[in-house]
Amino acid sequence: MVSCDVVQWRRVRRKVLLEGKTIEQVAMQESLTVEATAEILTQRPKYRREDNPRLALFSSLIPIDRLAADDRELLQWSQWIYALEQDELAFPPFGDELSRHGAAARKRLLAVLATEEGFSLKTIAKHLGVALNTVRRSRLLYEHGGVEALLHQKRRARVADDDEYRAALYKLIHEPPSQSGFNRTSWRISDLVEVMNKRGYPSRRAVLREAIAKSGFRWRAARTVLTSSDPNNQEKLDRVQTVLGNLKKTECFFSIDEYGPFAVKAMPGLRLSASDDRPTVPQWQKSRGRLIVTAALELSSNQVTHFHSSVKNTAEMMKLIERLLADYATKRVLYLSWDAASWHDSKELKKYIAKHNDEKPEAPRLELVPLPASSQFLNVIESVFSGMSRAIIHNSNYATLDDAKVAIDRYFAERNEQFRKHPKPDLAPENRLPC
Repeated sequence: MVSCDVVQWRRVRRKVLLEGKTIEQVAMQESLTVEATAEILTQRPKYRREDNPRLALFSSLIPIDRLAADDRELLQWSQWIYALEQDELAFPPFGDELSRHGAAARKRLLAVLATEEGFSLKTIAKHLGVALNTVRRSRLLYEHGGVEALLHQKRRARVADDDEYRAALYKLIHEPPSQSGFNRTSWRISDLVEVMNKRGYPSRRAVLREAIAKSGFRWRAARTVLTSSDPNNQEKLDRVQTVLGNLKKTECFFSIDEYGPFAVKAMPGLRLSASDDRPTVPQWQKSRGRLIVTAALELSSNQVTHFHSSVKNTAEMMKLIERLLADYATKRVLYLSWDAASWHDSKELKKYIAKHNDEKPEAPRLELVPLPASSQFLNVIESVFSGMSRAIIHNSNYATLDDAKVAIDRYFAERNEQFRKHPKPDLAPENRLPC
């Protein structure tokens, strides 16, 4: 090895590696041969703490010899870090690179700089909070590639990013667990790890979770989708959409249904109560009567026409139609939309509607727009009944049947008045219910 001090060794390396000077230029400036200069670039002298000018300065300022070994080491490190923070440009060969990069790159730079300041590898690893091999690797990277090698490390290939691994995992996820010998209907992470290891793809829980996340898979619960068993489902839906999409001012579209029958008695529901008060409702009660609410919701104005019934049959539907014809006598066409209940589709009701259209041309014409079978969720008035139930039925305890009727009548009257004052045809009915 060429005989040179640490200061000259650093100076030669800085001029060649950082300043870009040729070996011949540096050899001439340092009074060295070209061969000696090249050897300095490939070798590293062994440090001695007493040769380091900064650590010698610290020793002269503070009586280090009186301190314990660990305390002395910590003090020297603290003094060096303090001096570095005061003026990092005074610490070649990195200049201002320390303040321009993230934590990982900064630690690699500090590790190399600390070795050039005379600190042992073990001390550096301890105070930077990194592994000893990280310090060694940083030093080797710098010696072979300079500062650029420290700042732009190639990212190590991750198992979770391997296309073959992820393809095998994707295939496995789409297989039922029973095919791999598990008596389960859905996968667990531990099961996937076990099978992937058996198939020659070394896996751990963390790696597999990362691969699943990067593949876009998530744990999701299957939800029940509302469907209809009506063979003419799409045809009927298209008919409803066509009518609503072309509804004129002289036409009305009614969503019709019945709520009930329900018994008038003490009803359960959510309520505000004290911590020591547990609301209860008797399981067995004597009913004060039973009630059915027959109603029609006009979609363009959000007005509800209703009355109380004791049964559900065709006669009640005819009664409702008569009410609608009287209330909307100035309209040209009334569209009636309801579900596939037997009393909504009876021959008697169809004859009644046909007779009305033939014998009373001056009255509004009645048109049927039935909903698909088993699709009550498409009936808009169900949302109105839901709001009425929460406001009037839940937590109720009406003394008589008439009290319940009065409350329901008042509810619909206030609701209709609310929408007359603030018409919001595009707003769901349940979102503007009166308190």
